[in-house]
Amino acid sequence: MDDQKPSQPQIEITIDAHNDTEQPHREPLIIIIRRSSSLILTKFHGGHFRISLSLCSQALLWKTLRDPIDDAHAFRHVLSMLPSNAFLFLWALAFFTLVSQSLVYILRCFFHFEMVKNEFFHHVGVNYLFAPWISWLLLLQSSRLIVPTSIYYQVFWCASVVPIVVLDVKIYGKWFTKGPWLLSTMANPASQLSVIGNFVGARAAAQMGWRECALCLFSLGMTHYLVLFVTLYQRLSGSSTLPVILRPVFFLFIATPSIASLAWESIAGNFDVSSKMLFFLSLFLFMSLVCRPALFKRSMRKFNVAWWAYPFPLTILALAATKYAQEVRGARAHALMLLLSAVLVLASLALIIITVLTSKF
Repeated sequence: MDDQKPSQPQIEITIDAHNDTEQPHREPLIIIIRRSSSLILTKFHGGHFRISLSLCSQALLWKTLRDPIDDAHAFRHVLSMLPSNAFLFLWALAFFTLVSQSLVYILRCFFHFEMVKNEFFHHVGVNYLFAPWISWLLLLQSSRLIVPTSIYYQVFWCASVVPIVVLDVKIYGKWFTKGPWLLSTMANPASQLSVIGNFVGARAAAQMGWRECALCLFSLGMTHYLVLFVTLYQRLSGSSTLPVILRPVFFLFIATPSIASLAWESIAGNFDVSSKMLFFLSLFLFMSLVCRPALFKRSMRKFNVAWWAYPFPLTILALAATKYAQEVRGARAHALMLLLSAVLVLASLALIIITVLTSKF
């Protein structure tokens, strides 16, 4: 009798285990999908739009490099040998990335609105609410399918610029009316994204022929850029609140004067003295950051999406160098353009590979 007792529960346990492995196989799959989708929505934040910013700006750069110009330099002819399919692939990749990230963020707004609200009240996170709209404007300017004179271009421009202006009114208004939102305490390198949005919108408006709108956005961006640059240059209390992992954001110091030079070039019709001065300022800031690798050493120990803060400013600087080379038509200017473009390509390829290998979702 004692020998038979253990055998019966053993059989029962085996049968129960078999039934349990059959039935929950369908439910756990649904649960896993729900958990993974919820994990994506909770982990995805505005900072991930750095990837879209980089890809969309690069699509604009390569479109500019492939555009035919009169009396092109010999160095420029080298770039014309690149296959056109490469540009189409890059544009499609930028479009797919931006659409997918926008959809994910829309879902985040619906299901995790409190997290989005916390981003808005965060001194760094609020600035990346400009990033998707800047990306759409850059992608619009890089498109070969929609010309600036078409109604579709104008509709897309309005749909992207209106949120930027609304955020401007909200953020800039708080800077000089609310105590906790004082610029001296809230300013950080990421704050330049609000200014960059104005310059990108001004450039697109100038290409449409809307000169007054372009001047309005440019003046708004330039005024706040001067105030913001002086505030950040003084290194007040707000500048020290940037976490170490976000130090790649310092490269936005390069992007702001670069995109300002491009915006003014579109408004003035040529890369004049004002555009050149802004371009030279961006070159100086670029050299200042490159000469201080220790500043970024701790942030480079482990991969983070903040690394994608590097390609976007480099792309805008290379784009400004391209316009400068077209104006001066010198070998040195074209060599600088090719050098910056080559560095950008290597950095972007490395980041894409690292992102794919380390991505968890």
